[in-house]
Amino acid sequence: MELVLLTALGVGLATVFGALIGFCFKNVSHKFNDIILSFAAGVMLAAAVMGLIFPALESGGRFSVPVTVLGVFAGAIFLQLIDRFVPHLHRLAGADTESHSKKQEHIHKIMLFVLAIAIHNFPEGIAAGVGFGTGNTAEALTIAGGIALQNIPEGMVIIGPMLAGGVSKKRTLLIAIATGLVEVIGTLIGFFAVSLSASILPFALAFAGGTMLYIISDEMIPETHAHGNERAATYALLVGFCVMMLVDFYLG
Repeated sequence: MELVLLTALGVGLATVFGALIGFCFKNVSHKFNDIILSFAAGVMLAAAVMGLIFPALESGGRFSVPVTVLGVFAGAIFLQLIDRFVPHLHRLAGADTESHSKKQEHIHKIMLFVLAIAIHNFPEGIAAGVGFGTGNTAEALTIAGGIALQNIPEGMVIIGPMLAGGVSKKRTLLIAIATGLVEVIGTLIGFFAVSLSASILPFALAFAGGTMLYIISDEMIPETHAHGNERAATYALLVGFCVMMLVDFYLG
């Protein structure tokens, strides 16, 4: 049990560690911000496909394909509904609600991106917890290690956009900690309810993958291609994708 707790905290703190690194990048240019956001899109794309959707297909059993497809679309529709019916998501960032509507819209998009990160952290945590629950400690530690390494760049890339959007450093750090805490909770749930987790894991993984694919296509790519930095943004996405592909290949 102590090992599970330490692993859960380690996985969650990896996001916070990445966030602390992200604070080192201040007053960045629009081009650099587009490059960092595109790198994040590449990281998320690889994580969605290889870390979430493929495992959902592999663990879904007889109905793996329909369950995975349903989960992907459910995740995308979920974020679309949030985007449509929760117009004040920017308040989580402490944004001014009385003026600067353009800034509010920008913050809203940023928070939607951060929400996608938080959502995908939960089933990842469940996956790590399930490994411990089944008694295969070595495999569980390998999964947790890969997730933790993935969380470092994810923690890094959520900081820059929030700071650039005017979110205070304190609130930015608290939001980053919250995204890491989601994974800690997921790990503990996976450990204590392994039978339940094993049955819902394929759908949960695909759901998280769908949220990430939605935010990449609907928000991140259009944002990074809107300021004349398309070529640099494209290659940054490829770099981010390859970095996570290598992490998944060697540690997955």
